[in-house]
Amino acid sequence: MKIRALDISEANSYIKRILINDPILYNLKVKGEISNFKVHSSGNVYLSLKDSNSKLNCVIFKSNFDKSIQLDNGIKVIASGYISVYERDGSYQLYINSIEIEGMGNLYIEFNKLKEKLRQEGLFDSKYKKTIPKYPEKIGVITSETGAVIRDIINVIRRRYPKVNIKLYPVTVQGNKSALDICEGIKFFNIFNNVDTIIVGRGGGSIEELWSFNEEIVAREVFNSSIPIISAVGHETDFTICDFVSDMRAPTPSAAAEIATPSLEDIVYKLGNIKERMNKSLISQMQIDKYRLNSVFDKINNYLESYIIRDKVIQLDRIYDKITSEAESNITSEKEKLSKAGALLHNLSPLATIDRGYSIVQKYGEVINSVKTIEAKDNLEIVLKDGSLECTVETIINKEEV
Repeated sequence: MKIRALDISEANSYIKRILINDPILYNLKVKGEISNFKVHSSGNVYLSLKDSNSKLNCVIFKSNFDKSIQLDNGIKVIASGYISVYERDGSYQLYINSIEIEGMGNLYIEFNKLKEKLRQEGLFDSKYKKTIPKYPEKIGVITSETGAVIRDIINVIRRRYPKVNIKLYPVTVQGNKSALDICEGIKFFNIFNNVDTIIVGRGGGSIEELWSFNEEIVAREVFNSSIPIISAVGHETDFTICDFVSDMRAPTPSAAAEIATPSLEDIVYKLGNIKERMNKSLISQMQIDKYRLNSVFDKINNYLESYIIRDKVIQLDRIYDKITSEAESNITSEKEKLSKAGALLHNLSPLATIDRGYSIVQKYGEVINSVKTIEAKDNLEIVLKDGSLECTVETIINKEEV
């Protein structure tokens, strides 16, 4: 007897009927550790249950999901349901009807034990937190040299406070050797004491991928650092032991760069306010001195008219000269202070650099400082002290390739 070929949908439907009719698979109870946990916008929950050797894909329909149970990656659970086939993909999965927590995963247990241990030792206490410098000259970064983290940090710092010198200590950010690498980076900056602030960070990931930042040796090295440390590990929802021990926790590496540096625009704005207040103060003081001086003159005139004889006129003239001299001296002193403040403000301005014969090259509003960011035919704007030039790149000469 020749069996006809089945359509794929027929084959999947047949397999589904077999699984549903199996008395064990249709009333199955399994235990494992949650991974790939996700609550869909529809309200359905998708996850995997795993042990040391295998993984089983699972789904909990919205109607069966008890939101009071705090499920998350790493939690060990006991799930009851049935095995069936999702016919469209030809994949089988466990459809969970009920689920209960058996216990936390090993990594979460270790995390909480170490967190509690260090908390009791006082490593998280605010009294040990060092202040992040407001105006750093050098910032040390401990992260991977190839990841997006270092690029994000450089871009933010160059935009906010380009005067800062960034020193990268490249490390592996996950794996067996990464915790030791991170500790060596912290030791390096502390031994040479060549930075004002240290940023320790990496991008997001699972608890396994972030585990190096939960190691006790890293926590103690961060705590023992004499240089303030900003922890920027993972995304905003990720927390590590390093975050609790560090002097400041940033939700992302880009946020760490903002915390570590001031805004040059804000500094210029504040200096402008200082100059304006000094001008107002000087004018007010001059008006007060003028009023006092006129008051003295009025008293002198009244006194002369009433009581002083001619031979005292010379003495009064000397008094007048002295008062005038002191007033002029005060005015000169205030003008000098204002001049120095104005010179300081001018030196900080980018326009001062342009006045000395330099120019600023921009591409779409961003400052260009390397030929590597330019391609032929790019449109550039060159800002000079008396205007700007719109240019098109014809030839690029790279000094490294000459």
